[in-house]
Order: sequence, then structure tokens, then C-alpha cells
Amino acid sequence: MTVADPRAGFDPRRIEPAPDALAGRVVAITGPTAGIGRALALECARRGAELILLGRSVPKLEGLDAEIGRLTRYDGSPVVPPVLAPLDLENALARDYDAIAEAIEQRWGRLDGLVHNASLLGQLAPIEQFDVPTWMRVMHVNLNAAFALTQVLMPALRASSDAAVLFTSSGVGRRGRAYWGAYAVSKFGTEGLVQVLAAELEQTRVRVNAINPGRARTAMRRQAYPSEDASTLPEPSALVAPYVVLLGPQSRGITGGSFDAQ
Repeated sequence: MTVADPRAGFDPRRIEPAPDALAGRVVAITGPTAGIGRALALECARRGAELILLGRSVPKLEGLDAEIGRLTRYDGSPVVPPVLAPLDLENALARDYDAIAEAIEQRWGRLDGLVHNASLLGQLAPIEQFDVPTWMRVMHVNLNAAFALTQVLMPALRASSDAAVLFTSSGVGRRGRAYWGAYAVSKFGTEGLVQVLAAELEQTRVRVNAINPGRARTAMRRQAYPSEDASTLPEPSALVAPYVVLLGPQSRGITGGSFDAQ
């Protein structure tokens, strides 16, 4: 594989994913019921992926399932019905992760894509005043749970002929910003995890990258910037094409990179 460097020329924003870019690929997405995760799930379904939707709210997962069921692929054929996998990343135990891995092994015997999209913002506050339990929750969901899920799913990823793991990063995870506290630190940790894991897997068929979605019309953005005019922000659906590129064959061999969606 090639350890990716965005300055070296590869840029998923400049690549148009094929209509069937994810046909036949089994892709798991965390946090799929809102924002970027929802838009990505819909787009992956249209491009042929078999989806495993990992979320904590069963009613929201069922709503997304119904929405996907009304779609057609870009070639006009029916989408593949997703598999719903309730998983509360904040409170999940080892047996919950193991159950997901066992179900994937039994049904497919492999996993071709894993998108870590679920994140908590927590609070914006100075470090010296940051609520300690909130810090722990944010670090756990954004970093520790992503590590644990990746680890337990690694055998399924290694069983794929072309697997992609995609972590969600942030601009504040590349250069620290005052008051972003646990969220920023968790994303710095995410960037480090991507680099370490990509180096460890460089001689395998599993590639690992990070992507920063940037400004988008999401609930997390509203939480961080409550006075911002949301109409000036792009819809999540306008940002997911680079995700598809990084999950599909057009980025085969690219690993260890940190890319931007816009």
C-alpha cells in the first residue's frame, strides 16, 4: 500500500465515484440515523452496498431502514435491505461488540468497509472548568469505542479482499482550538490511531484513513454554533462523495491519510 499524503496528489474530492462503486461490498456505519451518517447510509445504499447500521436508537434505525427501502440504486435496481445492529457505544460491553462481530462472521464472513461516524461534542469550555464525567463520555464514544469496535471487527476486515476503515476527524483534531476540550483531544487521538493502525496494516489488504467533513448543516454544528445561519452551510448529502471514494476501489492502496470532504 501507499501511505497517503494529500499533498502528493490523491484527493477524494476530485474523484467522481462510480454509480456502482460499492456494489457487493459489506459496509458498517456507526451513527447512521442523522447528519453525515444518515446521508452516507443513503448514498452507500444507492451505490450498491450491503449496509450494517450501528446505532443506539432502534426506532431511528427502523425509520432509516424504511427510508432506504424506498430507494433505488443508480442503475434502477432495488437497494439491498440494510441490517440493523443496535449498539450503544457509550454503554456497550465486550459481549455487545462480540455479538456484532459474530453476526457479521456468520452472515458474510468478511467486512469490506467500516465507517466510524458516531461522535459526541460534549461541551465547549476551558480545560480548567471542563466537566470530568463529560470528558470521559466524549473520549469514550469518540475514541475508545472506535478502537474497540475496530479491534473486534479486524478479523472480518482482514478476510476482505479490499477493506477500508474510515474514521471521522475534525479541523480541531489537527490544530487545537481553545474551549474545544475533549472533542478536540479525542480527534487528535483519532488522527493518531489512524496513523498507527495504517502503519501496522501497511502490508495487508486493509487500508485506514481519516476524513474531516467540515462545516455542515447538522445537529452537532448547531450545538457548537447556535447563532450561526444554518442556511449558509452545505447539506450533509453534498459531502458524502469523498467518503464513497475512500470506501470503494478508487482509493485502493491509499492508507494513513487524513482528508477533507470540502
